[in-house]
Amino acid sequence: MIGGGFYGSAIAIYLARERGLKHIVLIERESALLTRASYNNQARVHNGYHYPRSFTTAYRSRVNLPRFVRDWPQAVKKDFTKLYAIARRNSKVTAKQFERFCHEIGARIQPAVPSLCALFDPRLIEAVFLVEEYVFDATQLADWAVRELKACGVQIRFETRVTALSRGTDHALQVTLKNSDGTEQILTSRYVFNCTYSGLNQYTGDFAGTQTRLKHEITEMALMQAPPALAGLGITVMDGPFFSMMPFPPRGLHTLSHVRYTPHWHWNDAPGIDPYQKLKDYDQATRVDRMVRDVGRYLPAVLDAQYVESLFEVKTVLVKNEGDDGRPILFEKHPELPGCYSVLGGKIDNIFDVYEKLDTYCFSTAIGSIL
Repeated sequence: MIGGGFYGSAIAIYLARERGLKHIVLIERESALLTRASYNNQARVHNGYHYPRSFTTAYRSRVNLPRFVRDWPQAVKKDFTKLYAIARRNSKVTAKQFERFCHEIGARIQPAVPSLCALFDPRLIEAVFLVEEYVFDATQLADWAVRELKACGVQIRFETRVTALSRGTDHALQVTLKNSDGTEQILTSRYVFNCTYSGLNQYTGDFAGTQTRLKHEITEMALMQAPPALAGLGITVMDGPFFSMMPFPPRGLHTLSHVRYTPHWHWNDAPGIDPYQKLKDYDQATRVDRMVRDVGRYLPAVLDAQYVESLFEVKTVLVKNEGDDGRPILFEKHPELPGCYSVLGGKIDNIFDVYEKLDTYCFSTAIGSIL
């Protein structure tokens, strides 16, 4: 298993517990689990509202949210009021369309009470709705992953990178590792699950890369101390060049994101261009002032929020879904490397779509190791 984020950890646990696979090794380039994209994001557990232009993504979120709450109750934060507001101008959906869409996917929605509507400028906001949507605490998910991986006997190799994937002998794959001290090592494995998110295609050897085209973005999540008027709320204004302000449980703060200002830079994925090096070299100058100014037009109380710091990370999406905002999983097997699979999920609740996909595959429990 390559990648110790939520997906890599959860798949390793699933394969051990549900499929009976043995000798699983998890390779993680950082010094701890769930410290990159799994942590540096909006922490939203979707319930479909965010995707009025992608019915499939919205419906799958509706199906998966209760399953996520059931399986990770310790990590789910529900004790806040979640609002979706529809802008009067430049929105890709009207309030009536949004309400009809929510009924079609079976998502709870009702008009917000006047005191909550009063938080918004009525000249810019057509309608405000009370909805059911949650956030997760990535530190709690990391604690769960550490416990379960240990209980399953999964070996974890921290501060280790995979640099090459190659064909071996007797149906095995050769995995070249680079340790923190610069030394190299080759492991042999029957199966390899490539769950490195932005790093999916950063290998040499016989690995030909994913057939699905990927796009990377350097993104900024601004951490804010919410003013009293917004402290118990999660707010999204949509659907166009708008924003979200969501609770961020690991820090007791809120994240502020803006469709126009959160993405700083983007490029199409290509072999040899390391997204994480791109992030490291990028001048991470905050755009929070521009976010707050624009958000303040719709939600004046945000002008009283206090900026704390920003989380910068690489976000990876499928090029084919840029137009409809769909967030399907990427699950590819590599013909040139039988037993090698690449997995990318656009949202945390997609993990159940991955489980369903894995259920269609037959894995031998008798041959070699799993990385």
